Amino acid sequence: MRGKITTGLALAASLGIAQPSLAAPDWKAVAQALGKSGQEVPGGIYRVGLPRSDLKVTLDGLELKPALALGSWLAFKPMGDHDAMVMGDLVLTLPEIDPVMMKLIESGIEITALHNHLQRAQPETMYMHVLGHGDPEKLATALHSALQQSGTPLSDAPASAAAASKAIDLDTQTIDKTLGHKGKVNGDVYQISIPRAETIKDDGMDVPDAMGSAIAINFQPTGGGKAAITGDFVLIAPEVNPVLRALRESGIEVNAVHNHMLDDQPRLFFMHFWANDDVGKLAKGLKLALDQTHTRTGS
Repeated sequence: MRGKITTGLALAASLGIAQPSLAAPDWKAVAQALGKSGQEVPGGIYRVGLPRSDLKVTLDGLELKPALALGSWLAFKPMGDHDAMVMGDLVLTLPEIDPVMMKLIESGIEITALHNHLQRAQPETMYMHVLGHGDPEKLATALHSALQQSGTPLSDAPASAAAASKAIDLDTQTIDKTLGHKGKVNGDVYQISIPRAETIKDDGMDVPDAMGSAIAINFQPTGGGKAAITGDFVLIAPEVNPVLRALRESGIEVNAVHNHMLDDQPRLFFMHFWANDDVGKLAKGLKLALDQTHTRTGS
């Protein structure tokens, strides 16, 4: 499946040949096949959030909000000729890993990584990164079959107006000013996405921010001006140890360093972190780490 899509388009991209505009697939059909609808985001990407709201996961006595660290997602990118690329990250409990993996293998969807993001969480969760190419509706059908081997909620829950308007108990102005990037509230969690300056590619294809190439920083209020933070720094090799040192010297744990993709250019390393402390202190530590990276300004 991989070679079929990349041979023509990736070669054209590498030679600097302009590619024709791509008509968007039938996203309603994709949502129906997957069992969960998403939304189209900049770049023509159709992104579906799959929070593990069925799980009650605690870390150091704190119950984690799904938007903090339990947010499975899938993102579809049109590739022409009625084809698409899908990338995503599936949050799974240990007993769910093998059955989900077998369904993905049977359908031809690649597993590009399997690892932890957190330490000491109960129950333990793992994160399976996936990649597929082909007809978007068929990809969605295959992913639905795999996700059915887990407890991932697949129905569209009705939106709660109260939840949407609820103010978050967090000094977001201090966070925005310190980090130099503005976030948004999602599920009682303040989320900030910070794109890298480079164009990220996988197997010759552009990987936009919405497909997992941007630094992600999440804050969950824990009361008294404190917050729990987690997410991942997206790094090139020379940045790994400077960022690691900056985080550790600021009292922020580094839980994992690993890859999410198989053929990314430049080669990327994803560093996951955790802390629960004063918001101002954490924001300063995160800024010290961000200063070691090559990120896009003005986001």
